[in-house]
Amino acid sequence: MRKRIILQLALLLGTAGMSAQTFTHYTTTESQEWQESKASLSNKASAQPLITLNGDEQGHEFLAWGTCFNELDLDALEQLRPEEQEEVMRRLFAPDGDLRFTRGRLTMNANDYSRAWYSCDTVDGDFHLNHFNIEHDKQNVIRLIKMAQRHQPALTFWMSPWSPPAWMKINHDYPVLSSRYNRQPKEKDAFLYAGSVTSDTAIDPDEMKLLGDRNGVFPRRLATQDYMIQDPRYLQSYANMFCRFIELYQQEGIPIDMVMYQNEAYSYTPYPGCAWTAEGTIRFNHEYLKPTLEKHHPEVKLYLGTFNTNRLDYVEKTVDGLKDEVTGLGIQWECREHLAALHERYPGLHLISSESECGNGSMDWKAGEHTFHLLCDYIGRGCDEYFIWNFILQDNGESPWGWRQNALIQVDSQKKTLRYTPEYYAVKHFSNLVPPGSRMLAYTSREQTKGMPVIVFQRPDQKRVVVAGNQTDEEVRATIRLGKKHLNMVLPAHSFHSFIEKSSR
Repeated sequence: MRKRIILQLALLLGTAGMSAQTFTHYTTTESQEWQESKASLSNKASAQPLITLNGDEQGHEFLAWGTCFNELDLDALEQLRPEEQEEVMRRLFAPDGDLRFTRGRLTMNANDYSRAWYSCDTVDGDFHLNHFNIEHDKQNVIRLIKMAQRHQPALTFWMSPWSPPAWMKINHDYPVLSSRYNRQPKEKDAFLYAGSVTSDTAIDPDEMKLLGDRNGVFPRRLATQDYMIQDPRYLQSYANMFCRFIELYQQEGIPIDMVMYQNEAYSYTPYPGCAWTAEGTIRFNHEYLKPTLEKHHPEVKLYLGTFNTNRLDYVEKTVDGLKDEVTGLGIQWECREHLAALHERYPGLHLISSESECGNGSMDWKAGEHTFHLLCDYIGRGCDEYFIWNFILQDNGESPWGWRQNALIQVDSQKKTLRYTPEYYAVKHFSNLVPPGSRMLAYTSREQTKGMPVIVFQRPDQKRVVVAGNQTDEEVRATIRLGKKHLNMVLPAHSFHSFIEKSSR
């Protein structure tokens, strides 16, 4: 009897040790998505380790996966049958779904993926906000949010405007620059660089476009004045708008726990936007938005952003003026180049990836690889939240302002069918297996590895997750050293991979 018990214990311990060294491996290529297999740790390395972990790494905590809620997403979703709509939202938001989003991003007033310009208060001079309302939102974006909440009731949200109401801006219109897609008179374009000798000739209407020539610097010229009127009456009323928006959304069961003053203050847009100077940004946040939030909504965090410029000196000038008053920074587009510098200069501030890059409507494998790279790079360089832009669009994702953009799900408006794009699976390789509360332990970029980004997490249940990609044209063998063992990987050309331990150690 005693020998039998000892034998059973030995088998049990042996099985536990074996399972702790076994990983489930998921692979996605352009032709096959999310294929499952097994992998085991080895005593020997098959290649020079790309990452070595000793077991004492602390890393940084990752807090949330999220996406944005826009009108054109709703329009695409409603092309589908009701049961398909529910399945899409289940896969995106349910705790046992594919992507498991727990956070959402909202806009106050219209953004570039609204159907058209609108504002929560269109009455000129309504400083007391007697006419402020969210009735438009109730018919559109809030309906979309309610569909998500059915699958994830614990969704939380943050908000940033693209543009103040037109009557609060110096150009009295929703864009920054004129174009054939809006009605702003071209003469008002000179406001952007007012006081400059070349202000009427130095504006490049295509500078913002994804494929435009930015000469490595964006924007090439900075706005010389704030498009938001700097009169105290306007600034205080605008700060009050933030609080009123939060309150009205709370009444709809939509909790907003964080705000940023502006989306992309450095994008001089033909769609809803607002140019701000560093001085105007500091003034509004320090003198108006921060104290107003503290008075009416002390539970709501103030972040600074979204920063979409790689002019680091200008970002630092702005953050230095507000670093003791904000909780974190929203980073997107060109500002990603300076994540390491910002993390080092402001170690007490949270960094989030406030918006994934939108692409050009291709929704192809190349776009998926780019998003996979962004996921690795933002999180690997210190961001603790990551937000997707549009999660579903129809056809080539064209906006009312003539821009084509990508989405996780593509709807054919003629056939009324849907397709999960490569970007969907790029996200799934992260968010399906790495829950909030996981710690990012190590990262090596595709630049360091010549096309093979690798990032390692430890989940709250202590299971390790390795996410790796091969963005080269050849199959490669790669190794990650985990303590005294090695995870040897065979990565086909152009592929995404996730490895998760079968049991906690």
